[in-house]
Amino acid sequence: MKIGLHKVAMAAPNDVSGLEALLDQGVVDPTTIVAVIGKTEGNGGANDFTRGFATISYELLLAPRLGVSPEEVGRRIAFVWSGGTEGALSPHATVFTRSEATRAATPRLALGIAVTRDLAPEEIGRMAMVREVAGAVRRCLAETGIADAADVHYVQVKGPLLTPARIADAKARGAALATDDPNGSKVYARGAMALGVAVALGEVAEADLSEEAIGRRLDLFSSVASTSAGGELRNCEVLLFGNSPQAGGDLRIGHATLADAIDADGVRAALASAGLRVVATATAEQSRHIAAIFAKAEASPTGLIRGRRNTMLSDADINYERHARAALGAVIASVTNDPAIFVSGGTEHQCAPGAAPIAAIVKV
Repeated sequence: MKIGLHKVAMAAPNDVSGLEALLDQGVVDPTTIVAVIGKTEGNGGANDFTRGFATISYELLLAPRLGVSPEEVGRRIAFVWSGGTEGALSPHATVFTRSEATRAATPRLALGIAVTRDLAPEEIGRMAMVREVAGAVRRCLAETGIADAADVHYVQVKGPLLTPARIADAKARGAALATDDPNGSKVYARGAMALGVAVALGEVAEADLSEEAIGRRLDLFSSVASTSAGGELRNCEVLLFGNSPQAGGDLRIGHATLADAIDADGVRAALASAGLRVVATATAEQSRHIAAIFAKAEASPTGLIRGRRNTMLSDADINYERHARAALGAVIASVTNDPAIFVSGGTEHQCAPGAAPIAAIVKV
């Protein structure tokens, strides 16, 4: 297995010109594309339609080149979008390809992809979602040939949240839901997906979980899960990234834990974990070796960062996730010299409360 990575800029949620140019130039073979992970300039909420807009735009680009329908493109390629490019964050898409290759002398980046079945509204944010994601993660491990969970550095999961229509459907059938609030359902959906990763990787025992623990027992978590929820999905898409002895290519991945939203040392620790040691800010040469950064952003539960008060959790005008994404995005860009970073809000069961995961892919 050889994983290729191409980061393309986006001038709008429907701008596919970056990938189109790579296809026209023969740089990317469309038949090898397996996933697209990106940031769109929406609000990141339950009503953020830029994610679905971006997906259909890429499906329409790739359908004629693959000789299939746009719907089939969506079944063949995993699309994961996070809305919200506040502050310095730049809208972009990271395109992953997968092809055959000779094994490298040392472990290289491998990518496993699996999807769950469609989930009923009453299963979103509940133990059924935990178990479905755990099963998908295990299938990804088998696909990548990764035997040791310590070699897994990033598990991106995108799944459904509760829309008003799904809430109405459940109520009409008398089914109990995790919550009646569409935006509030993100907490339970993200949490359940993260706990599914934790169970599959042995970070949390399923016996310690219950419906009541999801979104509440935040002492139970995964250190490598990054989960997002959106109304455009009905199932969960799992993308597992790790270093496998069966992989080839020139990419490696590492990860670290961010102590807070201004933890530049955590950014450097993730790069070092992947094999690139940056002292302060990356040099021009080092920046060329940084292929991609994926991070979660969170507000401090105490309302303090390094002893200083902030208003992320008390601002009635701007959601705390938007504050956190903007702050962390600027910190990461100050180290990497690239604002095209995947920073997603909300860290329920993704590292300890107040902390957040970060992963770095580098060219070796």
